[in-house]
Order: sequence, then C-alpha cells, then structure tokens
Amino acid sequence: MKIRTETYEDYKAVYDINVEAFGNREDESNLVERIRESDGFIPELSIVAEKDGKVIGHILLSKANIWKSDKTTEVIVLAPIAVKPEYQKKGIGSSLIHEGLERVTELGYGLVLLIGHPSYYPRFGFKPARSFGLELRQFDVPDDVFMICELRTGELERIQGELRYPTAFFEEGM
Repeated sequence: MKIRTETYEDYKAVYDINVEAFGNREDESNLVERIRESDGFIPELSIVAEKDGKVIGHILLSKANIWKSDKTTEVIVLAPIAVKPEYQKKGIGSSLIHEGLERVTELGYGLVLLIGHPSYYPRFGFKPARSFGLELRQFDVPDDVFMICELRTGELERIQGELRYPTAFFEEGM
C-alpha cells in the first residue's frame, strides 16, 4: 500500500470511496468537493491510500478557526476520512491518520480537531475538546465526540474559545 498526496486524477475515485464508505450517500463526497474549492484547502493534506494502482482510502484535513472575543487562531480539522468498505478494519484508516497528523505537524500547526467516534480516535491522541476550554456551537454533538489532538506541546494551554467550521462544511444556501 502506498500513501500519497491526492492528485486531480484521483477526484472521481475519492468521490466514489466517500459515497461507498458512508452508506451510499453523497454528503461527505460533496463536502470534499466544497473544501477543495475553499480557502481552507491545503493540497498536501488531501491524502490517499493506493493499492495495486487503485485508490482505496482518503483523508482530508483543512483549515478552521478558534474564536475567542475578536481573536482567531487557525487550526486544522479532520473531515472526512473514508476507506472502501472491503478494505476497512485493515489499518488503512490508521495509516492515513498517522500520515495526516505528521504532515499537519510539518506544516507548523499545533492542533487538530474533529467530530468523531469516541472509541476510535483516542488511539491517535485525540481527547474530548470541551475539557480543554474549547466549544463547538455550530453542531449539536455530545462532549465525547468533539475531540482535539495536541501536536505541539503547550497549544492546549494557550488556546481556548469556539471552534468555527468554515462555510464549506455547510450545504450551499445555509
């Protein structure tokens, strides 16, 4: 298996993988397309897993902001991650997450946030974000699914406020 940066030629395969992985719905596929067209898109953080020349998994990390009063801090959010159903539970998602977090660190970001399964993401260093003084009001989610991973020591003590996902995360017209 090869982990690499997504190319334009991968777009159709990535779209299809997200549809398949999320129960034949297009929400996440459309989200990927909106993020690619947004200011928050970082091409190096759109990563695919390839096996035998075929794309079998994808992760996308992009920019968001934490707001406190009138001050903003740029952070990275992870969403979505998808693996073709027949390749799930084989470590491909884990490989994509590890690569994504490494690249985020190399780019100089100190925090990654997500909304995700509370029994899966802690193995990568994610912890409930609200316990560190962070808030999320755009989505109504339980405390244990709104998570943060500190990539640079001291970031969690330094940053508090409300995570605000960019408009790309919402359907057009919202």
